[in-house]
Amino acid sequence: MADMKVDEMSFEQAMSELEQVVGQLERGDVPLEDSIKLYERGAELKKRCETKLKEAEEKVAQITLSRDGQPSGTTPVEGL
Repeated sequence: MADMKVDEMSFEQAMSELEQVVGQLERGDVPLEDSIKLYERGAELKKRCETKLKEAEEKVAQITLSRDGQPSGTTPVEGL
């Protein structure tokens, strides 16, 4: 998965790889140069996860409910 571009990953893909990166860094058995590359990749993955979560939150915020509490449509989110 490390070959996949971060900006093309789903939230789940990015989170999974981020967990792998953190695990490798925590073990401490990675050479310094590789640790730096892993850290940089991890930072990109973290940013991707945050972006995908924000997108999901915005979609949820758009859902409107009818009087009986059922989803009835969506409303625009201000600032988009």
